[in-house]
Amino acid sequence: MASGASRVFVSHLAGVPVFDPNGDQVGRVRDLVAMLRVGGRPPRVLGMVVEVLSRRRIFLPMTRITGVASGQVITTGVVNMRRFEQRPTERLVLGELLDRRVELVENGERVTVLDVAVQQLPARREWEIGKVFVRRGKSGALRRRGETLTLDWSAVTGFTLEEDGQGAENLVATFERLRPADLANVLHHLSPKRRAEVAAALDDDRLADVLEELPEDDQVEILGKLKDDRAADVLEAMDPDDAADLLAELPEEDKERLLALMRPGEAADVRRLLAYEDRTAGGLMTTEPIVLRPDATVADALARVRRQTLSPALAAQVYVCRAPDETPTGKYLGMVHFQRLLREPPFTLVGSIVESDLPPLAPDTPLPEVTGYLAAYNMVAAPVVDESGSLLGAVTVDDVLDHLLPDDWRETGFNGVEEAASGH
Repeated sequence: MASGASRVFVSHLAGVPVFDPNGDQVGRVRDLVAMLRVGGRPPRVLGMVVEVLSRRRIFLPMTRITGVASGQVITTGVVNMRRFEQRPTERLVLGELLDRRVELVENGERVTVLDVAVQQLPARREWEIGKVFVRRGKSGALRRRGETLTLDWSAVTGFTLEEDGQGAENLVATFERLRPADLANVLHHLSPKRRAEVAAALDDDRLADVLEELPEDDQVEILGKLKDDRAADVLEAMDPDDAADLLAELPEEDKERLLALMRPGEAADVRRLLAYEDRTAGGLMTTEPIVLRPDATVADALARVRRQTLSPALAAQVYVCRAPDETPTGKYLGMVHFQRLLREPPFTLVGSIVESDLPPLAPDTPLPEVTGYLAAYNMVAAPVVDESGSLLGAVTVDDVLDHLLPDDWRETGFNGVEEAASGH
């Protein structure tokens, strides 16, 4: 390998930045592409799957890579921006080879693949997978206690077979630092079989975050492969508006079965959202904004805003209401933006600084009017109030954007421009 590195394990390449010769970042490595060969010969590494800044995944041939060192990949500067499409003879190294159960050639013992190492052949520009890092012991939660070995590729067999029940823990660990939207992009580009395995390996909260970032078809597919009890747990961990959107895509019988398995309070929020038309303020809103009574202090409000689980849009302002302070609340009094909270003494009552001159949205407000409201008042979230004056929830700008962007915006990148892809 270039830059004096004779071998590198692929888990160390996941997510590393890719630069051109001028030092400008091209994107990040998301996987490697290899071609298996007959006769026990090590697979040839064809190139890398690189996610460029527009979220498009492109193919970067190994012949275009001049060096791998210090956590970065350097290219020749010539990059083909056509979308990557996997060919039948190719294997994704991270997506398909890690966590596979294979056999040792010498005695037939079953082992689990934790990682593989790629290396550049001497005096040639070809790269291949030379080493396999495996763990002995049965597959399962306790397998970490087994002995680990680094072996030549020729010392193991079984990579060419489709494997049922392939694990995903090591692949998940490789991408554990990714944001939910980036991990969702990884899942979207895996095969349905592998996507289900990775989803099964994620914990409920992480899977909920990732599902919220996936296209609806992927959401429905993944949820349909979970056992009902776990599917209900994941739906409870999702934001109520996202859970409602997902359940709305299911057949009525499946939707009601999952709602019945959810905790009553969580199911009630989702049922309320399902009652509204999809492209209205009621259909777009979340039922979990920050609600405070007027006798709460600025210190109380800032403590709520600081919660790590809140999205930036929801943390931008608090809503002041009479009891009860869970939606639907008592009388809605107004809102306080977090910048105002930062300017006031901690002991100040939020009821004394509430902004009540901005009219709230009605739940049947159509999407174009919601968009215009946010733009006109420079808001990232807006209150939704019913005829009786109760706060029902808040519409956030990210949910509005999800409904304004084309259905395939995750495929076409942030600029929404679809380019023809014809392989690599």
